[in-house]
Amino acid sequence: MELPALLRQGVERLLDKVPLPVLKQAARTLSDRYRTELRDGRLHMAEDLAVRAYLATRLPATYAAVRASLDALAEAQPGFAPKTLLDVGAGPGTVLWATADLWPDLEAAVLLEASAAVRKVGETLAADAITAKTSWIAGDATIDLAGLRPADLVSCAYVLDEITPASLPKLVDRLWQLTADTLLIVEPGTSAGWQRILAVRRQLIEAGAHILAPCPHEVPCPLAQPDWCHFSRRVARSRLHRLAKDADVPWEDEKFIYVAASREPAPSRAARVIAPPRSGSGKVLLKLCEPDGSAGEKLFTKRDGDAFKAARRLDWGDAV
Repeated sequence: MELPALLRQGVERLLDKVPLPVLKQAARTLSDRYRTELRDGRLHMAEDLAVRAYLATRLPATYAAVRASLDALAEAQPGFAPKTLLDVGAGPGTVLWATADLWPDLEAAVLLEASAAVRKVGETLAADAITAKTSWIAGDATIDLAGLRPADLVSCAYVLDEITPASLPKLVDRLWQLTADTLLIVEPGTSAGWQRILAVRRQLIEAGAHILAPCPHEVPCPLAQPDWCHFSRRVARSRLHRLAKDADVPWEDEKFIYVAASREPAPSRAARVIAPPRSGSGKVLLKLCEPDGSAGEKLFTKRDGDAFKAARRLDWGDAV
C-alpha cells in the first residue's frame, strides 16, 4: 500500500529541506518513544522536527493500518457512507486522508490534536487537497471533548498507547457518546495494544454497541496469551523513508489491531482470517475467528472444490 499521490507529494515538499542526518536522529528518537510506549507527560510530536520524522517514517505505515481498518469496516457495513468525521488525536490528518480516499463524498471533518506543530503540518497537507470542510481544534483527547458535536464516523488511531490506563474508560465512553453511527479505534499490533482493544471492546459491548470488525461476534475473545489478535499490512517505502530508517528493503510490514463498532448491527457475520495462511501442495490452512465465538485452524484441500479455491485467495485479516 502507498500513500495517496497528493499526500505523498505534500510530504515530499515538507521534507525537501530537512538534512538527512538530522531527520535520521529525530526518527530514532521518535521510534524509541513509540516502541517503549513512553508516557512522560510530553507529546511524541511536540516539535516540528519530530513531526517531519513522523511524516518520513511513520505516516505511510499508520495510513496503511487505518485504511485497512476502514476497508474492513466498510465491508462489514456496506451501506455506511459517512458525511461527517470526528478524529480524536488526529496527528497530521492520517484518518482524514484515508476516509476521504475511501468515501470521497465526505462533507465535513473535525480534527482534535494537542500538538500545534502537528496541526500546522496537517493543515498544510490538507489545504487544496481535501474537499471536505475541515476544522482543526487544539485539545487534549482526555479532557477537551465536551464541546464537540457527534459525527457519523468517530475515530481514534494510535492514541490510546499515549494515555494513562486510568483515563481510558472515560475517553472511550465520551467517544461512544459522540458516535452518531460508527466508531473506529486503531492501536499498534502488540500484545499490549491488543489488551487495550479488548478493554475497549468489552466497554463498547456493555454500552450497547454492535461490533462490526474484526470480530464476527460479541462474545469474549477466544484467544489467550501468549497468543494475541493483530493484523499486518505491507507498506511501500520511498527512497527517503529507507534512508531515514537505514533500511535496505523497499517495504515494511505494519502490525496493527483495531475495533469497529456501530449503533446498527452488521447485516451478516463472516469468519475472519487471524493469522498468515499456510499453504502447501493442494492445501491451505487458515486460522479463523468464527461467528460462534470460537477460533481455530481449518484445513482446505482440493477436495473442497470452490471452497478451496476461495481459501487460496484469502490473506491475513480477510473476511471469509
